[in-house]
Amino acid sequence: MAAGTAAGDTPARTRRDRTHWLYIAVIAAVALGIAVGLVFPEFAVGLKWIGTAFVALIKMLIAPVIFCTIVLGIGSIRQAAKVGRVGGLALGYFLLMSTVALAIGLVVGNVLHPGDGLALSDELRGRGSELAETAEESGGTTDFLLGLVPTTLLSSLTDGSVLQALLVALLVGFAIQAMGRAGEPLLRGIGHLQKLVFRVLAMIMWVAPIGAFGAIAAVVGETGVDALKSLAVIMLGFYATCAVFVFVVLGLLLRLAAKVNIFSLLRYLGREFLLIVSTSSSETALPRLIAKMEHAGVSKPVAGIVVPTGYSFNLDGTAIYLTMASLFIAEALGDPLSVGEQVGLLAFMIIASKGAAGVTGAGLATLAGGLSAHRPDLLDGVGLIVGIDRFMSEARAVTNFAGNAVATVLVAGWTRELDREQLSAALSGQVPFDEATMLDDDHGDLPADATNAGPGRRDAQAELRQEALSSTR
Repeated sequence: MAAGTAAGDTPARTRRDRTHWLYIAVIAAVALGIAVGLVFPEFAVGLKWIGTAFVALIKMLIAPVIFCTIVLGIGSIRQAAKVGRVGGLALGYFLLMSTVALAIGLVVGNVLHPGDGLALSDELRGRGSELAETAEESGGTTDFLLGLVPTTLLSSLTDGSVLQALLVALLVGFAIQAMGRAGEPLLRGIGHLQKLVFRVLAMIMWVAPIGAFGAIAAVVGETGVDALKSLAVIMLGFYATCAVFVFVVLGLLLRLAAKVNIFSLLRYLGREFLLIVSTSSSETALPRLIAKMEHAGVSKPVAGIVVPTGYSFNLDGTAIYLTMASLFIAEALGDPLSVGEQVGLLAFMIIASKGAAGVTGAGLATLAGGLSAHRPDLLDGVGLIVGIDRFMSEARAVTNFAGNAVATVLVAGWTRELDREQLSAALSGQVPFDEATMLDDDHGDLPADATNAGPGRRDAQAELRQEALSSTR
């Protein structure tokens, strides 16, 4: 028996991960895109559609990924209150960290004074009003809440938002949970659907180098290098602030609350960060973050709820950007904000930042919309940011992504939905993530007795993972 098992395990142990060539190709494509953007700027701008098409391919799978993940997670537990506890804790954490990020942006902005000495050209003065209109079209709080409800049950998976897919998945998950054993065939069917979706996603990832080339070439060709010179202070200051927030604030919190090293977690998510930087979109990495968090020992309900919700409410990088950019604009226009005005701005942006996910060009449009409502006299200054916003958006996306990854681990630990042995093995590389399928077999079909899972994730899936861990030692 043992010999047969060993023989059967041989192919798995000798299996080589060929996807590292894919990410080497992405790096090469980014370098080539920069070169083409600098040498042939007009031609490079015309390549923008390539990057847009790749991001669209990823986005078409986000709703199905969220739906399958949440339904499987909720369907595998009996206690519906556990899902509500996870969601409430996540939202409270998101609000706190967004406030901290906004405050850090204010502090750094006051130290650097990046807007001194800049002048606004006439051709850029109208850009702020245009962007403010874009933000206003997204509606207020009432429209945001009404927008959570999809037209039909299935439309949330085709043309709905991330939060619509989240809402429908919660309803379906609870419905299957209430059906008891009669819902087990549905649960197994959705498990097979999840495997199919992740297989399609793995196939799409092989065109990532092409998408990265088009996206980077278009950005460099459109912006060039000259636009960056006079704005280098705000850019470098923003990058440094994001780095301090991730490595110091989030790193310290992760170490104290979860006993996890931030560098280990970020290294584990290295390929996702490369994908975000090359496409300037954090949404391209959302399905992979859910899959990797599950592989790292986070339960399905926590990964399925915290990650999608965080993409709408936990925008740490955007929060830093909003306050730093506001101070930058005020100083550039010769009207620096007083301490009292900065406190008012902080309170206002706490609310405004929560609507960023519903706006196209979220950071810049939300900044314009916020200034339009809070300090209309500063609106024209948004034109100063336009030239470098795309470069700053990459730092925003990376910071937002890191914040959501940390939040998922923390919430899972606080709710006892984290398998720490699996987390340690995943971060150390003992149990590598399956890049070929982007799905653990343990996380696909749920055993019939998984509905009896209790606290601490001592369920059938945990036992399967434990066996995998034992085989690596």
